[in-house]
Amino acid sequence: MKISQLTRRDIIDAMIAEQVNLYGRLEETEFLSRLFDLQSLPSFDPRFKDAAGDIWQHRVNNYDWNDDWVFYDTRLNILNGDDEIFLRFLAEVLHPVVRSDSTEAERICQMFNQYLRNDGFQLVERTRLSGKPVYIGRYVGISATPGINAARESLAGTDPSYVSQQITRIEAAIINDPSLAIGTAKELVETCCKTILSDRNVVFSRTADIPELVKLTAKELELTPDDIPDKAKAAETIKRLLSNLASITQGVAELRNHYGTGHGKVASTKGLKPRHAKLAAGAASTLAVFLTETHNDRPNKP
Repeated sequence: MKISQLTRRDIIDAMIAEQVNLYGRLEETEFLSRLFDLQSLPSFDPRFKDAAGDIWQHRVNNYDWNDDWVFYDTRLNILNGDDEIFLRFLAEVLHPVVRSDSTEAERICQMFNQYLRNDGFQLVERTRLSGKPVYIGRYVGISATPGINAARESLAGTDPSYVSQQITRIEAAIINDPSLAIGTAKELVETCCKTILSDRNVVFSRTADIPELVKLTAKELELTPDDIPDKAKAAETIKRLLSNLASITQGVAELRNHYGTGHGKVASTKGLKPRHAKLAAGAASTLAVFLTETHNDRPNKP
């Protein structure tokens, strides 16, 4: 039981405070039957032979159990059981069959992950059902990745759903799927640049690669300061800085091409390690934060 009681109670309290409808469009017994064999669990009510009967009686027919009963029912053992049970329950709350609104599911997933990451766990996308994400709980470790937290804060207002999903995917994949983390790091920079250019009504090719996007974004942002004594020297310094930033971006793109997702590999290819994914994620996050903060600090041209 690596997910602590404190984390579990924090998540439960957050769901209650946010008034999350745990069961979505399903009835409680229908939802819980997806996780537990209710017919094999005993009944607490002598009038019924199994858990399915007394849950229906007290939650559907009479409705005389508290809304948070499910967390404290010793038959289900969600609060005190092993990590797999708790994570499966949370993932089921987000399942497309239960919750049709994927934007709502993403928001709730972010809330869950806010607490789970304290114990090294995350809910991450495992597959898709009719285009909507299906989540699974994974242990990702508790080591911080440079730049990720800063990116989450700085890019929160860019595109809360998609960008946040990219950052979460990077963070969750660094340990378990470095190739996915590297590929998503590249996509993060692309998303950042395209969002800035779109906000500033700058036309760009939809097929532009990262170096081209970064160059165009940097040009639009006019990164050389106007209020310094020797602008010429500063311009040369900024030019070198931009060259370095472009090199970082190109490096992430090359990592994507050789080791990331989206490109076929021969069977003998060995993937990169988490440390390589951290390098790609850190570089991409640092660049995205720098460009976004500059974008937010400088008004659009008339």
